[in-house]
Amino acid sequence: MRRLIAGEFQKLFATRLWLWLLLGSMAITALYASLQIAFSDDPDTWTLPLSTADGQQTLFAAAASAASPLVAVLAAIGITGEYRHRTATTTFLATPHRDRVIAAKLITYGLTGIGYALACTAVVTAIAVPWLSAKNVDLSLAGNGLPATMAGGIAAVALYALIGVGLGALLREQVATVVGLLIYLFVIEAILTNIRALDAWTRYLPGPADNALTGITLTNQDYLRPWQGGLILTTYCVAIAAAGTYLANRRDVA
Repeated sequence: MRRLIAGEFQKLFATRLWLWLLLGSMAITALYASLQIAFSDDPDTWTLPLSTADGQQTLFAAAASAASPLVAVLAAIGITGEYRHRTATTTFLATPHRDRVIAAKLITYGLTGIGYALACTAVVTAIAVPWLSAKNVDLSLAGNGLPATMAGGIAAVALYALIGVGLGALLREQVATVVGLLIYLFVIEAILTNIRALDAWTRYLPGPADNALTGITLTNQDYLRPWQGGLILTTYCVAIAAAGTYLANRRDVA
């Protein structure tokens, strides 16, 4: 297994895609955090004041919000690329037990997701500490529930990476997987979660579950408790990864 994981990391770092997506995640994180701080005093904002614990947790949750979709895309490309470039045959011949290959990819991209989350959290910290200090807002990285928010964000990004691997194993077609993933996250889910009449069940979707896990609090939406969000997101992850692994074992490579 160690050899398989090492091989997956070699494949990952052989291209610059991981770097570009990491830089993109950090840039989006910086944008989210900056906009939230800049408009925190606007009475029409959906976030609570940054002087409150809920407001600060929502600010630091920007790291997971920015990193999760791009990590999922990276992970999906990592496995669908095997089919697109016809390397899946070689990979599975070298390791006949396909579930071990999928497991190695899950571990590799899960760890990559943790790295993305840590980098994006560092970006939020670098922006928030001096800016909030200039606004005379007391910020303690060890208080106000921020450690739980950071831990939840790391877990959420890692889980999205696993979902990306599982979804890629399910669909195998790279363009369909990536486009479908992005359309769902940024269009379908965004529309559904803004329909107030559907709040009773949209809170169980992956995005709202992610927001609950990271401790986001918005005045226009209600989320589950963090542990509930984490449980639901983990359930999605396990179900999709298990289905992808099962089909990878059952279907022909070509």
